[in-house]
Amino acid sequence: MSCLFSCCASLTCGLCSSVAASISRSSARLAYCGLFGVSLVVSWILREFGAPLMEKIPWIKTEAQPEEWFQMQAVLRVSLGNFLFFAIFALIMIGVKDQNDRRDAWHHGGWMAKMVIWILLVVLMFFLPNVIFSIYGVLSIFGAGLFLLVQVVLLLDFTHSWNDSWVEKDEQKWYIALLVVSIGCYLAAFTFSGLLFIWFNPSGHDCGLNVFFLVMTMILAFVFAVIALHPAVNGSLLPASVISVYCAYVCYTGLSSEPRDYVCNGLHTKSKAVSAGTLVLGMLTTIVSVIYSALRAGSSTTFLSPPSSPRAGGSKPLLESEDLEDGKNKKTEGEGQPVSYSYTFFHLIFALASMYSAMLLSGWTSLNESSDLIDVGWTSVWVRICTEWVTAALYIWSLVAPILFPDREFF
Repeated sequence: MSCLFSCCASLTCGLCSSVAASISRSSARLAYCGLFGVSLVVSWILREFGAPLMEKIPWIKTEAQPEEWFQMQAVLRVSLGNFLFFAIFALIMIGVKDQNDRRDAWHHGGWMAKMVIWILLVVLMFFLPNVIFSIYGVLSIFGAGLFLLVQVVLLLDFTHSWNDSWVEKDEQKWYIALLVVSIGCYLAAFTFSGLLFIWFNPSGHDCGLNVFFLVMTMILAFVFAVIALHPAVNGSLLPASVISVYCAYVCYTGLSSEPRDYVCNGLHTKSKAVSAGTLVLGMLTTIVSVIYSALRAGSSTTFLSPPSSPRAGGSKPLLESEDLEDGKNKKTEGEGQPVSYSYTFFHLIFALASMYSAMLLSGWTSLNESSDLIDVGWTSVWVRICTEWVTAALYIWSLVAPILFPDREFF
């Protein structure tokens, strides 16, 4: 039996080593995304099923608390462990400019050690006092807001890059494609806004706040088009239309986060709980959103490239090749090829995303205002609406800033 266990352990270690080696040879960014995805799943599992176990831990249960309080404790503890893991790597990777730096190998390899460190950090969080997580919960609100701001900047970068890539082709079919996509996006934005009026402004109720949010969304979409098409502005209808769709979507997420018993929330007035299917869908949406932001942040050369790398306007494409990503490109002996993205900023994105996931799973509430529903509550509503307005402000700024400051480069 001892020999059998020894063989099983040996095979398991060999398999893990093989997987880790495969990860280091392929995309390191995808591996970090996978690790972050695992952390989200662990947070959700502990949130849904870990409260009875946490109630038995004496240094956590210092007084009588509702089940929702223990659910939030589980989420914050996993989140803090995840945050520390990526924050430590962000600090370690400061100043990495070329692949001859030993830290480049640390970024791409050593996955067995990284997994052990991540597990130890998460487990350690369950031995810390509650006051630490009260402070972390407050800080996470600001960190999550910063993560949403980064998402907005990445979206603006993406829309401008998309528009430029089609314009540079300088062919009539691409101009037609730009027009078709732009009109389609605007139709989608206004149609979706019309549906929101039906869902979140039910007849017989005074829903002035919801109407204000929706009218502002439609006005902003119109303003985007007017400014983008102004002769003095070097703009285009495609970015304006895409940002309009995004603002309509963010407005929807904000309105759908209104309390379930709020009469103006026409989608959930008859539902007091979130179904398992809704929870799973929400988690999948979160994972996709966070992973996209991290990959985009690691790929964009517009404002995230390290000092030794060229900017997006030069010869380097927006999405880096896999050879550059993994530091496996061919080079002569002794030559140091520049890294293709900022490792520090990449890990910082995940650290902020850890805070964002904690707020999402806790409904943007504090430990004293815990909620048993994911991403539901007035705090969540205002965070989403403010994100929409910040998105609009940044987009308008990207259009007018080159006029106000002609000597500087924007996007």
